[in-house]
Amino acid sequence: MAQLILATYPPPLDPAQEQFLVSTIKDWTIQNGLTVRPPPNFVPEEAGQKGVLATNAPVTLFPSPFPKSCFEEARAVQTVYNELYAEISRDEKWLGEIMEELIDVDDFISNLWKVHLAVKKEGYVQKLSLGLFRSDYMVHTPPGSTAPSLKQVEFNTISSSFGGLSSRVTAMHTELLSSPPGFPISYPRHTLLDGKLPPENTAVETLSAGLAAAHTAYGSSKSSPSLPLCILFIVQENERNIFDQLALSTRLTNFHKIPVFRLKTSEILDRTSIPASNPSRPLVYTPPHSRSTPFEVTTVYLRSFYAPTDYKLDRDWAARTQLERSAAIKCPTVLNQLSGCKKVQQVLADPNRADHLARFLPGKDQATVARIRETFAPQYDLAPGGRGRELALNPETAANHVLKPQREGGGNNIYKTDIPEFLRSTPETEWKRWVLMELIQPPAEAKNIVLRSDGQVVSGNVVGELGIFGTILWSSDGEILHNKEGGWLMRTKGKESNEGGVAAGFSSLDSIVLY
Repeated sequence: MAQLILATYPPPLDPAQEQFLVSTIKDWTIQNGLTVRPPPNFVPEEAGQKGVLATNAPVTLFPSPFPKSCFEEARAVQTVYNELYAEISRDEKWLGEIMEELIDVDDFISNLWKVHLAVKKEGYVQKLSLGLFRSDYMVHTPPGSTAPSLKQVEFNTISSSFGGLSSRVTAMHTELLSSPPGFPISYPRHTLLDGKLPPENTAVETLSAGLAAAHTAYGSSKSSPSLPLCILFIVQENERNIFDQLALSTRLTNFHKIPVFRLKTSEILDRTSIPASNPSRPLVYTPPHSRSTPFEVTTVYLRSFYAPTDYKLDRDWAARTQLERSAAIKCPTVLNQLSGCKKVQQVLADPNRADHLARFLPGKDQATVARIRETFAPQYDLAPGGRGRELALNPETAANHVLKPQREGGGNNIYKTDIPEFLRSTPETEWKRWVLMELIQPPAEAKNIVLRSDGQVVSGNVVGELGIFGTILWSSDGEILHNKEGGWLMRTKGKESNEGGVAAGFSSLDSIVLY
């Protein structure tokens, strides 16, 4: 029955209906901040540099169907996942052993580890760490399966984006679905849409509450004389996804009454300082528009520094080190960022290694640990003589796999039959920086219509990826001060597209209706 319903979804639109719906959504996105800065190839260079333009974020016209059982399971395990990655980040020895496999073949990982070692030598002064995480899943429906299951694509520990815009697209689809019959912007009738709305999406509230919890836990000013306190967002140059970030900072300012500032990576060393005479090492930020009113930073939220391209100069690494050695609570710390490496995910999922899940979740019963393990897709390293190498080099078996490096942001993976040729053209000494993962097999019937940021409307078969947001604040001694799940992200891409990043231009923002 479900397959029959999906086969007829979404309901067809005649040209006039589609034009009206697209026009309505374009206006709604601008009115409600479901927007991005336009891509460079879409606007004149001068206009783009002035930052005066915005366009709709890529969105689907309809919410996508999603199995209720999978959605509920993804939510149910999020706080356990939060604890898992907090514990991994605390175990420097275990994490270091994994990094040793990568640092001689991956300069980015090596440099991050060097930042940690430099600060460790001096001594960390902040015991608290903040994680704003997102666990990404796909629905797995292999041939012959009787029910869909949930499989994790990846776990994000840095710059877990689109909490702000995902809440907006949920609100947009909810408003369209709530239109009374016969109203100009109501959807055509369909069984999946009758009387149904997307689940509540509290991503903005959850993520901002996590940042606010860190701000409060920081305590009073460590400067002398005392300074006013603030949260600092570290952002990329020419950030296109600014409105997603502003949703969080606006909530922090208006609801939590916390000053928030944005600082580009290239400006960190110019705008922040750590007084050499203060052993507490407070991070002092001086706003360029108010030099007479410096602030002490309680929490550094990184929406940058997650990719090698964010470190263009040596001073960028010096800037990251300055943040790391300061008293500000980091979101994330370097160790927490490294815990999100694909290699860590592969080691956790490897049935031939020790049961690391039970080790890192000692207070959880076997059933809870088993639920986490059930979300893992098969993953392999490329060690000589191993199963992973055999699968990757055989074109027939490689066609059912993806090769992943230790990177975030989309556009980095090698897929299917491209894998054997890629490996053969890559020095074998570098193979260990890659992880082989069995492809998740999504429902074949899914379709939707997408409105891109350049105004193009595209329809066809799609694949959806669900992200669940979670926040956790923990101490180096293992105490958990805050652990919450709340809010979600749905990204939809054309079925022919391998990659899934919205910011990288591969996916569109979506919401869901449960079935």
